[in-house]
Amino acid sequence: MGILYVVPTPVGNMEDMTFRAVRVLKEADLVLAEDTRTSGILLKHFDIHNRLMSHHKFNEHGTSAGIVDRMRAGATVAMISDAGTPGISDPGFYLVREAVNAGIEVQCLPGATAMIPALVSSGLPCDRFCFEGFLPQKKGRQSRIKALADEQRTMVFYESPYRLLKLLGQLVAEFGEERRASVCREISKVHEECVRGTLGEITAHFKEHEPRGEFVVVVAGKD
Repeated sequence: MGILYVVPTPVGNMEDMTFRAVRVLKEADLVLAEDTRTSGILLKHFDIHNRLMSHHKFNEHGTSAGIVDRMRAGATVAMISDAGTPGISDPGFYLVREAVNAGIEVQCLPGATAMIPALVSSGLPCDRFCFEGFLPQKKGRQSRIKALADEQRTMVFYESPYRLLKLLGQLVAEFGEERRASVCREISKVHEECVRGTLGEITAHFKEHEPRGEFVVVVAGKD
């Protein structure tokens, strides 16, 4: 039997890549990438020359069986996404499940993810939290936020710059303007920024400053 490694990659700064991640990618028989163009830049930076295969949410149901067969035959496979940890708001879950069901060993390396730095630096309680990732863009979005109105744990959301103000407006409507929050953008990149305060204050800030980059929104739970 081979093995499946789930390998986190930097969300911004290349220095966030671990020594172990580089070694595993160099030793793997096959590297699965969400976007081979993006991952090709990463692998070139670390002088990794292993074969890349495209593996993403649009083809994973068709490619996973063949990949599992290769691991059954002894191949070592490493899976990466464009940034962060595969499976966390990125492709990865399906192949991991299929490998586990086939009795193949799965190891997930510790490493970069945008969620944890945003949570810890928010100044909000991080001993207990719930991760909501990207909310549905349309159907079910408002009902999901409404269902979280009484959540007592700190909540973590991912959002794009195009929908940030929409999300903040919906959070204000359900949680109130005085709920404490923190919005971080471009984590680990040159223009990293965290805006902390009430939902009302943060909404006003981003109405004056056009949202740019990828965002992590951290919201305090209900008292």
